[in-house]
Amino acid sequence: MFTFIRRVSVFGVLLICIVPITVLGNEQTHPESIDFDRASVHDPSIIKVEDGTYYVFGSHIAVARSNDLSNWNSIVDSEYQTPENNPIYGDLSANLAESFEWAGEDDTDSTGGYAVWAPDIFWNKDYVWEDGSTGAYMLYYSVSSTYIRSAIGIAVSKDIEGPYEYTDTIMYSGFTNDESYDDNSDVNKHWENTNISYLIEEGIIENVNPDWFTEEGNFNNALYTNAIDANILYDENGDLFMTYGSWSGGTFILELDKETGTPIYPGEDGETSDGRMIDRYFGTKIAGGYGRSGEGTYAVYDEETGYYYLYITYGGLASDGGYQMRQFRSENMEGPYVDAAGNEAVFPGTFDIGVGNFPGNDDHKEIGNKMMGNFLFKRDYGEKGAGIGTGYMAPGHNSYLIDEELGKEFIVTHTRFPQQGEMHQVRVHQMFKNSDAWPVPTPYHYAGEGIEAVTEPDVVGNYKFVNHGKEITGELTESTWVKLNNDHTISGAVTGTWELYDDYRVELIVENETYDGVFIRQYDPTSEKWVMTFSAMSNEGVVVWGSRTETRDDREVVDSIKQELIESIPERAIADLDLPTLATQGAEISWESSHPEVISPEGDVNRPPFESDDARVELTATITLGEVTETLTLSITVPAREQGGLTAYYDFSDGFSDRSGNHEDATITGNRINNIGGEITFADGIVGQAAKFNGDSGLKLADGLIASNQYSISLWMKPEEITEFTTTFFGARTENNWISLVPNAQNVTKVWAHNGNDWYDALSDSVILTGKWTHFAFTVDEGKATVYINGEEKFSDDNFPNIFTTEDAQFSLGVNFWDTPFKGLMDEVRVYDGFVLAAEEVQSLYEYPASEEDDDTSGNEDESDDGTDGNGSKEGEKGKDGEDPNNEGGSGDDGNLDEEKQEGTLPETATNRYNWLLLGVILSAIGAGVLFIVRKKNDTVN
Repeated sequence: MFTFIRRVSVFGVLLICIVPITVLGNEQTHPESIDFDRASVHDPSIIKVEDGTYYVFGSHIAVARSNDLSNWNSIVDSEYQTPENNPIYGDLSANLAESFEWAGEDDTDSTGGYAVWAPDIFWNKDYVWEDGSTGAYMLYYSVSSTYIRSAIGIAVSKDIEGPYEYTDTIMYSGFTNDESYDDNSDVNKHWENTNISYLIEEGIIENVNPDWFTEEGNFNNALYTNAIDANILYDENGDLFMTYGSWSGGTFILELDKETGTPIYPGEDGETSDGRMIDRYFGTKIAGGYGRSGEGTYAVYDEETGYYYLYITYGGLASDGGYQMRQFRSENMEGPYVDAAGNEAVFPGTFDIGVGNFPGNDDHKEIGNKMMGNFLFKRDYGEKGAGIGTGYMAPGHNSYLIDEELGKEFIVTHTRFPQQGEMHQVRVHQMFKNSDAWPVPTPYHYAGEGIEAVTEPDVVGNYKFVNHGKEITGELTESTWVKLNNDHTISGAVTGTWELYDDYRVELIVENETYDGVFIRQYDPTSEKWVMTFSAMSNEGVVVWGSRTETRDDREVVDSIKQELIESIPERAIADLDLPTLATQGAEISWESSHPEVISPEGDVNRPPFESDDARVELTATITLGEVTETLTLSITVPAREQGGLTAYYDFSDGFSDRSGNHEDATITGNRINNIGGEITFADGIVGQAAKFNGDSGLKLADGLIASNQYSISLWMKPEEITEFTTTFFGARTENNWISLVPNAQNVTKVWAHNGNDWYDALSDSVILTGKWTHFAFTVDEGKATVYINGEEKFSDDNFPNIFTTEDAQFSLGVNFWDTPFKGLMDEVRVYDGFVLAAEEVQSLYEYPASEEDDDTSGNEDESDDGTDGNGSKEGEKGKDGEDPNNEGGSGDDGNLDEEKQEGTLPETATNRYNWLLLGVILSAIGAGVLFIVRKKNDTVN
């Protein structure tokens, strides 16, 4: 027997050596489980330099490089790294001073910073330096202060990594016919303050075009563009051109002088043979117009097809804005550009509703081939891998690379991600032309794959299916399930037929619509496997994608679904449950509940009231796939609501202990919530002593302080520095589900929250001051959020997200997962769970900071010689509502604290009511215990 097994093994080894690897499956040629290096570069413009390195330059002075288009590493430490000594622009303010005179520096929308956007990086071999040498890397950057007042400038360098030296500002927008100023700006917008006055003086332009202005003399942005988003390219004859422009009046094109890179302005108005505008200054219109969304134009000439392909992004750039890339083409550089259905890229005059931007309008959604929008290849129950799957939110503002050395084409974009908010990274997707010469993007980002012949057995199976459609929407399109069957039919969420032809091409007929594209094996980051995919486009410019999954036996699939349900559905539930109804390979799940009034079949959870018993619910899942049906019963405990009240109180007069006695002491962290190594000291506080944060450390509080959708937070802070996005109090269920009390986020003190895809800003009306004590309180009452500063309500609104849906959320002071730590003092931090402070209670906590403890809280007795009064409040520091800090405590005209506080009495607050009740319960328990002992003793005696 052993000899037979050995012979079979030897034969197997020989077979593997002899048979071509493609017969056994292409997965064998690819490495498993790839870790990618990521970089954040918004609006990436790509270039490949002579040594083969790829660079992307983007907004906010971000730059990254790569050797393989899959792994990216930033060459700057952060966006806007050291504006005084920036590695790209040197002294940013001085270098770009001429552009900043018009827009982009500490002005209107860029108040407090810089708006340097969307540069296009270009190697101009013909550029002539002052010394007569030729060749320069050129950055065509944008500066902007409003949605129409912007400018495009040029900076040059002989080194790809800079520094880049300013040369000229070549295009302005947003100018007016009379002296005019925007809010919060001292820039006179009259056209004479642009380069137009110079062009007129030099005779390049005869005069201003009266159509540039409305009847009121304002900039006519229905017809003329916002001067941002330049893109430089050669035409088929080697002449140099620039496309540019955004929203407003659309996209224009200008020829450039190759030796200087500056525009050759038309000088006079005209019209193309097909009726498009030619403006003396702005050039020829090639796309968009009338305030409809459309920005980030990028054109590329394809010598193979003879077409100029034009890409433009519709929608708003935020994660919920519906950002998405569209595609057109033309046989001429200056157009007209059309999509697959023949729609022209320049919007029709019927769209004209006057000046302004109209982000809510989607009447242009059918115009342009939609490359990709929000999508998710959803990881369903029963699948391998982890997380929610692989997908994008708001992919857009792309560049394009035809890499002749590799023989491949790529679309390069930034994108956000489902349930990850505004965080963005660079992604590169390989492109393949369908049979009608339209480039179509592959479903997964590039990982080194190439096109190769496939067979029908390679492609038959179950696929996650995404139809990108034509909508301009912030909604997420989740994958459904389809199957490519052996008989060339398609079944599942959509029906139709499929055909493999020319080794790797695919034709799909789905719901009577024909799609043409390619099959290609790609790396799936969710399963961490190489899988077969398809990508195809219809004649209407709609792209569909498929990603094949491992086809398993129906019973095996059902068993894996059952196991994942067991592992993922919690044994205790305090918030609504996610009960899936669809699982891998199209399996269906239905639910029944033994107590639907507690947990409904849809997963809605209703906790029993306070002082009730916990509820025990049996949830039964019925799982069906093909001929297999299985049931699974899960027992879920729904705890009764707890009595609301003070859950934690840190006054720092006894170190980092929780004075409520409910939780363990706070612990010191480093510069993030989840590390160690910091240092927190103490200093005089608003009462007694305060925690002193050094800007590089934080405090990790106990887990589970809040586990409901009703809670309150109260604290005192005295910032030494106020840096953007730095937190004071932070609570997180996950890194994508959190709240943060922020002294300064985008120039306002606020509470902001993130709950997957949803963001919420609870804003005040200003930024609190440094060097002064400020009281901050925040309450949530089942979605109604209220912000108080120094006892005064600053914000109140509904629809605040439910963050704390588990009993193990993390909490911290001064640090979160990402941002610069807090520097300054914090004191009297109170956290309430299940209870919402009323306005008068917040006012009381402001007026009487130590009112929840007796006058021994501060650790001082009567008058002291340490700079504080007998109640531990440091003289002159409270400064309520910005009053004179010499008000000796700020609570009364005589400089002393309120009489109630001096006498050590407790005001009527929810916490004190809770403390008295707790004391009563304890005394009752003691009394019952004494009574029991006495009776027991009497029984013994008797």
